[in-house]
Amino acid sequence: MAKDAALDAASERLIARFEAHLAHEANAAAHTIKGYGSDLRQFAAFAAVRGGTLAAVDAHGVRAYLAGLAGTVRKTSTARKLAALKHFFRWCARTGVRRDDPAATLAAPKREKFLPPHLSVDEMFRVLDGIRDPGPIPARDRAILEVLYSTGIRVSELVGLDWADVDRRGEVVRVLGKGRKERVVPIGATALAALDAYRRAWPTGRWRDREAVFLNARGGRLTVRSVARIVARWVERAGTRIAASPHAFRHSFATHLLNGGADLRAIQEILGHASLSTTQRYTHVDFARLAAVYDKAFPRA
Repeated sequence: MAKDAALDAASERLIARFEAHLAHEANAAAHTIKGYGSDLRQFAAFAAVRGGTLAAVDAHGVRAYLAGLAGTVRKTSTARKLAALKHFFRWCARTGVRRDDPAATLAAPKREKFLPPHLSVDEMFRVLDGIRDPGPIPARDRAILEVLYSTGIRVSELVGLDWADVDRRGEVVRVLGKGRKERVVPIGATALAALDAYRRAWPTGRWRDREAVFLNARGGRLTVRSVARIVARWVERAGTRIAASPHAFRHSFATHLLNGGADLRAIQEILGHASLSTTQRYTHVDFARLAAVYDKAFPRA
């Protein structure tokens, strides 16, 4: 795959226009814009090697590109790249850049079925209860992990939290999710107590960002990458089966709710998923629970 080939100026300008559309008209998330832009530039480089451009490539060129990905990347990655092309060419046809849509009839490859990693309830408690070190940094770290597990929010949503988003009386937090969609999520008393402990422990002179909930050592808002490192450190210290990431906390939250009897559609609302099928991939129902549901519900069990 010739991803390093130089792009023609017209293709680069076209991709930049599409990125501007995603940002200002489609309200796409920053990582979506970055991902689609990267995928389109990779495809444009492939087309350039074959003597084509984004404005002129045909369906055969798109198929050849996708065929070249087979066996080199996961099917989920191929599906994402095709989604970028579909969005782009649909926009091209709608705005008059092209008369046709060369990706309109192409179907995404069937995705591999796999269970995303998650921690058991015992493992999760071992991680959270293991943060007992004194000082402001451990207090902050415990609050981070407690909030991730208590709410199931994305790590990008966590770092975007402001104190004004935390409603202690209502026991909810307001988060800005994908597509800049706002939703309100319940938060448990234990996580709220951890937030209070962190706020009390944090040095008064280290609040450079007064609005942000989670701060770095210099008093500025934490980044997604920093939170990932914090989570990895405490999970490793707890000696769990897997090296859980912040996203694994989200999976664990959903799984534990479902195994505890929560309705799948309610979990979908909390997680902010547009599709119920996405929520289903986030949850792991153990066989004992399935057997219990079967025995209770099926008349001939």
